[in-house]
Amino acid sequence: MSSVFPAIRPDGYIQHALHSSERMWPETNCYVDLWIEVLNSFGAAPEAMLGFTLTQDFEGDQFTFFKVPLEDLEALYDIRVTELAIFDRVESHVQTQIGRGRLCLIEMDSFFMPDTQGTAYRAEHGKTTVAINRLDVAARRIEYFHNGGYFELQGEDFDGLFQMHLAEGALPFLPYTEFAKFPPRPLDEAHLRETARRLLRLHYPRRPASNPIRAFAEVFPRQVEALAERPFDFFHKYAFNTLRQFGANFELAGDHLTWLSPNEFSGAAEAARRISEVAKSVQFQLARAVTRKKYDPLITALDPAADAWDSLMASLAERL
Repeated sequence: MSSVFPAIRPDGYIQHALHSSERMWPETNCYVDLWIEVLNSFGAAPEAMLGFTLTQDFEGDQFTFFKVPLEDLEALYDIRVTELAIFDRVESHVQTQIGRGRLCLIEMDSFFMPDTQGTAYRAEHGKTTVAINRLDVAARRIEYFHNGGYFELQGEDFDGLFQMHLAEGALPFLPYTEFAKFPPRPLDEAHLRETARRLLRLHYPRRPASNPIRAFAEVFPRQVEALAERPFDFFHKYAFNTLRQFGANFELAGDHLTWLSPNEFSGAAEAARRISEVAKSVQFQLARAVTRKKYDPLITALDPAADAWDSLMASLAERL
């Protein structure tokens, strides 16, 4: 069975330090988490790609679902990612690309993914992005990157993911798929650092024109009051798309700045981590507010994070 990264297996796979259980946000979102582990397996530093985190904004009902720009992956690592047209069986396309050393990133249904046990697995349907490293159609088995790890599934879950259960003649859903072309070997660290610094200077002017956390704070109590009237499961979706998105985003921003230069960017990295800490704390306050239906404590809960965002951007302005 061919693979893009032949040395790795689900048993004994070691996550990158950016997914350590000791972090405030051990997982971020499926796309960034996936690339952290793919780059780790390729032998490249994922910290280098994280300058884009400065551009995250509040979009009125959610924070930007932050994703590494594809042009950044190419500039930093010479990894070229583009859409893969799906016009035949999905597994057939994946098998072809793996045979050519290319990794397919596919939007799939977490209902059939055992690594989501306790959340989505066999409980609810939802799209999530995976990268398939090994595929054995005859054995109905895959190995794949997802979130902060590397996993396998087989049997009925394989059938569900690839829609084997459809009646003959039924039209399958064709998922959005990207494929990544890798260079023969990782580029050297000097190139990574020089390019990462250049990209940070590029992304800094693309930051939101006004403080996104302060904009969120203005509507947060009203959103939570409405949230309290919904089933409690909705709480997790809301928290994921608001507090977790900006909390995880800025924890990674701090990691990026520390990787670039722990001395030069120490103040900025500290401010980024402060944002992350406040988001984590407020997530607990949010759960209490929904349970008790008392929302006044949330009015000022985000102020320290908003102040830290101002400090982060001011610190970077002095150095960039």
